[in-house]
Amino acid sequence: MTAIDFSRFDALTFDTYGTLIDWERGILNAFQVVLSHHNVQPTEDDLLGLFAKHEAAIEAGVYRTYREVLASAARGVCADLGVDPADSAITHFAGSVPEWPAFADSAEALRRLATRFRLGVLTNCDDDLFAGSNRRLGVTFDWIVTAQQARGYKPRTANFDLLFARVDVPRERILHVAQSLFHDHVPAKALGMTSVWINRREGKPGSGATPAADAQPDLVVPDMRTFAEIALR
Repeated sequence: MTAIDFSRFDALTFDTYGTLIDWERGILNAFQVVLSHHNVQPTEDDLLGLFAKHEAAIEAGVYRTYREVLASAARGVCADLGVDPADSAITHFAGSVPEWPAFADSAEALRRLATRFRLGVLTNCDDDLFAGSNRRLGVTFDWIVTAQQARGYKPRTANFDLLFARVDVPRERILHVAQSLFHDHVPAKALGMTSVWINRREGKPGSGATPAADAQPDLVVPDMRTFAEIALR
């Protein structure tokens, strides 16, 4: 891992969920509604692991909206746990994304970074669901590319290709910032991008709500506050 010369970059592109929004806490909170009337008590790590398995499998198939992905993933988790969920609980889960909290450092770090870089988002989400999350982040992004617009989900490199087509900055001057090795760093490095890993799960076992993956980001930091301090030196 080598030091990054941030003067080489004009644009920062971000994954949202896991990086800027605490999707694991959001997912776990939403599952409380789904499982509240059932006598099952999986650990948080087990629940996130089950979700990661189902979400990734669904996203790898024929395109479905993220609401549909979440509903199907929740039903898959419930089947694994021997639970027959109420339709209303699944509907709530599928629409819960705007309720997922932002990490405490995200908004301020983005505000600071926007004084030096143009900012973009490459997110595995529907347009309207991301709009709800964006209100928690407090910045206006220069570019927003969603899975709905790309008609598919990362780790497809086609999502990055759409990003490159939208961003009026040379590809080599775009720095990608993300938490998920599986969804973001594997394809970003395959495309020759420089990437920064916001390792929100540092010190925690397993890979949480994302499948395990092997990638070599160019910089690893524990949170957005640290990243902003390094990038703006």
